[in-house]
Amino acid sequence: MIGQDLIQRFERFAPPAIAEYGDPIGLQLGDPRREVKTVMTTLDVRPEVVDEAIAHHVDFIFAHHPMVFHAAKNLDLRDPQNAMYAQLIKHDIIVYGAHTNLDNANGGMNDWLAQQLGLQQTIPLLKGGIDPETGLPYGMGRVGNLSQPMDAMTFAQHCKQVFGVRGLRLIQPTHPRMINRVAVLGGSGGQFYLDALKKGADAYVTGDVSYHVGHDMIAHDLVTVDPGHHIECICKSYLQQIFTQWCTENDWAVDIYASQLNTDPFTFV
Repeated sequence: MIGQDLIQRFERFAPPAIAEYGDPIGLQLGDPRREVKTVMTTLDVRPEVVDEAIAHHVDFIFAHHPMVFHAAKNLDLRDPQNAMYAQLIKHDIIVYGAHTNLDNANGGMNDWLAQQLGLQQTIPLLKGGIDPETGLPYGMGRVGNLSQPMDAMTFAQHCKQVFGVRGLRLIQPTHPRMINRVAVLGGSGGQFYLDALKKGADAYVTGDVSYHVGHDMIAHDLVTVDPGHHIECICKSYLQQIFTQWCTENDWAVDIYASQLNTDPFTFV
């Protein structure tokens, strides 16, 4: 298999056209025409992740978060980010980033998060558009129903367990109601809490909620669980499963390896 084979197959699943405007998705580095024998799935492309890839003889790093959010101003290799680029080039590693197109895709990131929470009868949280590959509507985030109601503390513990986090932040009104309907949006989704309310959500799960938005959520009687941005690391195993299936379907002799590193920058103490 060459790198472009995987890229073309993935872009049928999550077309670049459904990414948010200006999102730097797609090929980040390398020549997709070269042969690939080992693919690594990861949330982030960090120096330690690149070291892991080199140690496992990886030819292709497939990441959710694009490696290059901001263009390099120089190639001074004393800068750790630039040194990482140099290592990738030295070892002929292709890097591809699938960000908001994977967030928006049907069967993608937000469906995986909803699945982890056990949500049923899900619909998109935000209105998107029409997927040019399938002709089906898409949208970011999901709203669905729990199999049984939970109080706020029980639901927070449920989130902590299913996402495997050591701690999270719970925002709850003085007298929160029982939670039956839940909205979830991976990454930083605090700004969309009003959309969760419009879709009838009793609780909202998203990361990076700011202080003043937290106050607004309380004022609107919306229970919110902030388990952090890093819960999107579930993409590593889900992408590994999908890519392994594609290898079987297309007779690709490729190993699919999920990064074993925790790239969450935060530690609970």
